Amino acid sequence: MQQWIILFRKEIQENIRNFKWMWVPLVFILLAAMEPVTTYYMPTILKAAGGLPEGAVFEMPMPNPAEAIMMSLAQLSSLGVLVIALISMGTIAGERKSGVSELILVKPVSYFNYITAKWASYILLLLTSLLLALLASWYYVTLFFGSLTITHILGAFLFYGLWLSLIVTISIFYNAWISSQGAIAAATIGTVILISTVTSVFGTKLSWSPANISGHIHEMLITNAVPSALYGAAGLTILCIICLLIGTIFIFQTKYASRKSE
Repeated sequence: MQQWIILFRKEIQENIRNFKWMWVPLVFILLAAMEPVTTYYMPTILKAAGGLPEGAVFEMPMPNPAEAIMMSLAQLSSLGVLVIALISMGTIAGERKSGVSELILVKPVSYFNYITAKWASYILLLLTSLLLALLASWYYVTLFFGSLTITHILGAFLFYGLWLSLIVTISIFYNAWISSQGAIAAATIGTVILISTVTSVFGTKLSWSPANISGHIHEMLITNAVPSALYGAAGLTILCIICLLIGTIFIFQTKYASRKSE
């Protein structure tokens, strides 16, 4: 356990030195807060920009609080995936290319501790960023569109955090498998797009798909009750995360052992 804590602290310090603990939360906050603010001021923006004919009246229906929060999550679902892919694409591949991983693993360091410490450091970074982003969005949604309880926000955070955690795990998995950082980012984004596309095509049959979590969160915010399908999607997401982590450790150990025997 002490070895894992040391590796985890190393990853946290490295992310701090790379300013990830500064710019990732800021990007998430900007993405989440931008949508409700832009939606509320859109009529004013169009009027100031002179984009309407003289005498025309632009009436834009204002979303309810649940819809406004979902706008923020939609922004995180699109651009947030890109951010995750960019910050995590070199977490193992970069160290393997520079030889840092060999320097670490030549010591009695377990592959489990090495992989899971990296994974946990990014999970902590992204969940912290997500929480700050949702709190910022909640402030503007309450200010412009109406109130939501903190229970709603925490529920959205917990369930949507699982989806982001799955994306991180997918990236870590490709890190152990692929050497090129660009290919890792492309594979991560491509996998997320594939999951979302298959889910949208077979939506009724794949209600437990991790990509359906955001839709179930919307239902939760509207009905004030957690749908059973959301519990199912959350459970399947956790199972996928565990399986991917096991696969990551196995692949990395196999590739590292083959490199040592050469």
